[in-house]
Amino acid sequence: MRTPAVWRRARLVLICATALGCGAERRASADAATDSAVASYAPLTVFAAGSLARPMRAALDSFSARSGIPYTLESAGSLELARRLTDLGKRADIVALADEEVFPRLLMPAHGTWYARFARNRLVLAHAVNATGLAEARRGEWRTVLQRPAVEVGRADPDLDPAGYRTLMLFQLAEHYYREPGLAARLETTAPRRHVRPKSAELVALLQANELDYAWMYESSARGARLPFIALAPEIDLGDERYAATYTSAVVRVLGSTVADTLELRGVPIRYGLTIPREAPQPARAVAFLRFLLSPDGTRVLRQEYLDALDAPLVVGEGAPAFLDSRTGARAVAPAPARH
Repeated sequence: MRTPAVWRRARLVLICATALGCGAERRASADAATDSAVASYAPLTVFAAGSLARPMRAALDSFSARSGIPYTLESAGSLELARRLTDLGKRADIVALADEEVFPRLLMPAHGTWYARFARNRLVLAHAVNATGLAEARRGEWRTVLQRPAVEVGRADPDLDPAGYRTLMLFQLAEHYYREPGLAARLETTAPRRHVRPKSAELVALLQANELDYAWMYESSARGARLPFIALAPEIDLGDERYAATYTSAVVRVLGSTVADTLELRGVPIRYGLTIPREAPQPARAVAFLRFLLSPDGTRVLRQEYLDALDAPLVVGEGAPAFLDSRTGARAVAPAPARH
């Protein structure tokens, strides 16, 4: 008996629907696989302070060669990087800053609950090869030389870069150390606005091009760029833990997390910190990179780029990856109190 036409049509519709459904499932499965593949090739995103750009890139290159994981590196002043998270909603897998105090002051607890101190530094007065008044400056008369009208001086922006506000702190410490009333204010005026840069690393090119005679920057930056520099007294260079109590006498106020806020910062030894933010897109890869960065191999890479990396990190806060707390020499401590 022949099948009625109506049933033949119904069966055809059912077959087509089944085929379409299977096709949709296959497409969904393929789409999911594609998404997974894209995620597996997504680069590790690292935000690093300007003075960390060179050593961090070297470490990332080494890590990428070992793991096959690609990366992107964004470099800026530490305060600017913090505001990219707080104001602009940007996301990163690792945030490494030139001042560990930025974490409790601007980023914790909204963007993280811990950070690890991993390196230190000091300020120096870098100079061009043929800088004006160089012989006198090297004899210790740099304060007089910098105040001469013909001398071109550069420094970093204190509202964007810790090197900027640390330079102002150094001026205050120098005024006290050398017992020269008014010295801090005079030194601050030696760098005109046209020579103030968002990050101290940008001053390197100006010195190399002889557009500046002198510039305030970190020792690691000067060494990494093969720039000559004048070392300063440890009582004022913010690089010696023995003078931590002395450094606290220097106070600078800068922009806070927004342009409407300000922060009062006191001098402390220069300590670098890093964290994996709460909103990190790829936390597992971030942990893998930190395992390498804070290992003897990673520390060796950082030191080859003239960064004074610690033998073992010091963890502040709670919730850090377990391997950090188990590292020899590392220890977890309570969150640092905010300074007001």
